[in-house]
Amino acid sequence: MKIPTRVLALSMAAFLSGCQGIDNNALLQSGTQAFQAYTLSDEQVKQLSDQSCQQMDKENAIAPANSDYQQRLNKIAAALGDNINGTPANYKVYQTKDVNAWAMANGCIRVYSGLMDMMNDEEVEGVLGHEMGHVALGHTRKAMQVAFATTAARTAAASVGGIIGSLSQSQLGELGETLVNAQFSQTQESQADDYSYDLLKKRNISPNGLVTSFEKLAQLEEGRQSSMFDSHPASQARAQHIRERIAADQK
Repeated sequence: MKIPTRVLALSMAAFLSGCQGIDNNALLQSGTQAFQAYTLSDEQVKQLSDQSCQQMDKENAIAPANSDYQQRLNKIAAALGDNINGTPANYKVYQTKDVNAWAMANGCIRVYSGLMDMMNDEEVEGVLGHEMGHVALGHTRKAMQVAFATTAARTAAASVGGIIGSLSQSQLGELGETLVNAQFSQTQESQADDYSYDLLKKRNISPNGLVTSFEKLAQLEEGRQSSMFDSHPASQARAQHIRERIAADQK
């Protein structure tokens, strides 16, 4: 059931009013921010994405421009294109053994070296196509609204003695982490998979890499070695869906 944004903001304010030690100004500010979170303009979402992506970059080890990782990613990105429905794409590699990749509404795309180590170029292309799909289909925009609302809900508690006029670095870091760990619905995940498939076909890239990327992730799921797709449909089922699309196109 979808709750009207005005009711959501007022309900949040009513709930917080029962908390002791929170001044009314902070409370009103929190309720206002919660409401604004669900009415953010595209430009506001982009600005928040720019800020949170910059903070995430500060908190992680970025592969140098001349590194093998970044050079390889540049090659992969060139095959996929440099924009997502008109939004310029910005690709960087985080040097970590974790297996993950994510994107924000401003075209900020980050790939973890752990994922690149376990996948070939076509498989990485499939994963990136999926992340680009979340941007193109508006999923990351909605995720930013939810993440910002979560931060706004905590502002009242953090604002005793004064209202925070802008997000601090720690809040921007929290916002980024919330986005990275965002749990999209299974429908959204399936839509992003199909977007990746269509993009790969359009770019004359074999979609078989998308299938095998899911198969490799399925092996990690069995060993619980990655939380990348915890909220996603099972990777084996996703691989089968893409196989069926490939077979249908070959008829």
